[in-house]
Amino acid sequence: MEKEKLFCKGGGCTAKLGAGILSRILSKLPQGPEDENLLVGYDSKDDAAVYKVSDDIAFVQTLDFFPPMVDDPYTFGKIAATNALSDIYAMGGEVKTALNIVCFPEKMDLNILGEIMRGGAEKVIEAGGTLAGGHSIADSDVKYGLSVTGLVNPNKIYTNNGVKPGDALILTKRLGVGIICTANRVGEASSEAMEAVTDSMTTLNKYAAECCRNFEIHACTDVTGFSFLGHLHEMMDGQLSCHIYAGQVPVFEEALRHADEFLLTAAGQRNRNFTGPFVQFEDVSFAMEEILFDPQTSGGLLISLAKEDAPALLDKLKDAGLPAEIVGEVLEKTEPEILVTN
Repeated sequence: MEKEKLFCKGGGCTAKLGAGILSRILSKLPQGPEDENLLVGYDSKDDAAVYKVSDDIAFVQTLDFFPPMVDDPYTFGKIAATNALSDIYAMGGEVKTALNIVCFPEKMDLNILGEIMRGGAEKVIEAGGTLAGGHSIADSDVKYGLSVTGLVNPNKIYTNNGVKPGDALILTKRLGVGIICTANRVGEASSEAMEAVTDSMTTLNKYAAECCRNFEIHACTDVTGFSFLGHLHEMMDGQLSCHIYAGQVPVFEEALRHADEFLLTAAGQRNRNFTGPFVQFEDVSFAMEEILFDPQTSGGLLISLAKEDAPALLDKLKDAGLPAEIVGEVLEKTEPEILVTN
């Protein structure tokens, strides 16, 4: 058991640098000559880069890796891969190839590494992609993830800031992953909650993306380390506002109890510090506030589309077995940027 605790020190998307730090760094990077074929780059705050190679084909490129957030190496591999693959789906693309990213202590049992990579390989295969290689380095701690390449039609890219006034917002997975994983590390989470959270973190967003294909999606992002509200703030892009109905947001119920017990993450507090000034809560419990700021590992898609199309898409998502809900609507620019009511 002691070995397992050393393996899982706390990771997943809670390990991400804060949004404020990243914004300051990225704003100072040299950009070089403009390339008209680079349709989406790091300056857009989007989920992945998109590069046009022809009128009907563009590459979607992303990478993601992090430390373990669960004790079982095989399960960790599946979660890390599912999370990395998600950015391709958030851009409207299809997964084609993936490369392993591995940091591993030389003195640790190599069978652990084998189980991590087995879990990752299985999710790449499920995604319809090919695991084509990778890179490893010796490190003091375990980290794993993927660099992923997908394809998308340049005219059908989902960006994260194409929202329109009057749009409905749909969330496809439950929130509260970070809080429950934190509670689990101190022995407070129930086995049932961890099983449900693990099932969510290993469910590919491929299935939600497939439901979207016959709809005009205005914007899409996957909810990960910056939290539901942090990624929602990026979607508004300083141009629009939104109203979120907290009572309709899908959550893991046990996360509410743990939040009330202050089993929170440092990353969640960084999210609150950065995004909080753009949010106004009305009649929303402290626990629900924390869940909305909670960093998600391998979270669901947050989708913006015309209000009249939302019920039909929601039906498709539910038929696919996803706990999706319509969680809010997009408004013309006003103050506050994000209004959250119960």
